[in-house]
Amino acid sequence: QVQLVESGGGLVQAGGSLRLSCTASGRTFSTYALGWFRQAPGKEREFVAGISWIGGTTDYADSVKGRFTISRENARNTLYLQMNSLKPEDTAVYYCAGGHTLDLYVVLTARDGYDKWGQGTQVTVSS
Repeated sequence: QVQLVESGGGLVQAGGSLRLSCTASGRTFSTYALGWFRQAPGKEREFVAGISWIGGTTDYADSVKGRFTISRENARNTLYLQMNSLKPEDTAVYYCAGGHTLDLYVVLTARDGYDKWGQGTQVTVSS
């Protein structure tokens, strides 16, 4: 069983940067496609970024392209989200997620493709 734990959230001014981390325990997540989602108050949880099993393929929501970078280190069972040029509209609880897959290169963008979720970490961007 994989457990996911996020860290790295906090309060930052607009234009600033944060790096989120997600560490897996229980078993390796090297056979999982991984992703980051976020949920702002009163809104649906939305896809932010995804990365394939071996890390060669990534995808991003249009709202974060060019500002956020997703990466993973399978040897350390860790997923990252580097967030630059943050905007107040990026304020949300950020969740990491894992979806088991046999496809080395697939990126999962839909919520129902993921079956493992972390507890979330709050990111607040002040204007």
